[in-house]
Amino acid sequence: MLQVITILSIVALVGADQLIKLLVLEYLQPIGSLPLIDGVLQLRYAENTGAAFGSFSGQTTALSIFTLVAILVGIFFLLSKKIKFGVEYVCIALIIAGGAGNLIDRVFRGFVVDYIEPLFIDFAIFNFADILVTCSAIVLIIWTIYDIYREHKAEKELKNE
Repeated sequence: MLQVITILSIVALVGADQLIKLLVLEYLQPIGSLPLIDGVLQLRYAENTGAAFGSFSGQTTALSIFTLVAILVGIFFLLSKKIKFGVEYVCIALIIAGGAGNLIDRVFRGFVVDYIEPLFIDFAIFNFADILVTCSAIVLIIWTIYDIYREHKAEKELKNE
């Protein structure tokens, strides 16, 4: 049952991402940008043929293959039950959803639709799928470091007994 809920959640998140991007293409692309919070945040239409911060620009095929492989590996881990439900499980599911959202853009549009632009710092324009991938990856890294620390501490306590 968990696997069904997970797949449905991933599909819903990908659907939300694609719906937002369709709205951006329909309403934001013609006007270019829309201030939300003056000097802090705006929506600005951008076509990204690369990865984060414009890296690997023009490498759509390579990025698509890499993303597809990462998605398939993530799905394998979730469906094989090698990862129990918890922080890691949820993070992997969210990374899959974000990766799939951007993969759809690369395959069917040739670029990723970006639209969120922070104005208070010099930062990349990004989208909902990017948020899913980035935030989940950060949480996963922090959780992994914490887990390693916790295991190391437990081993150390066992040695001291």
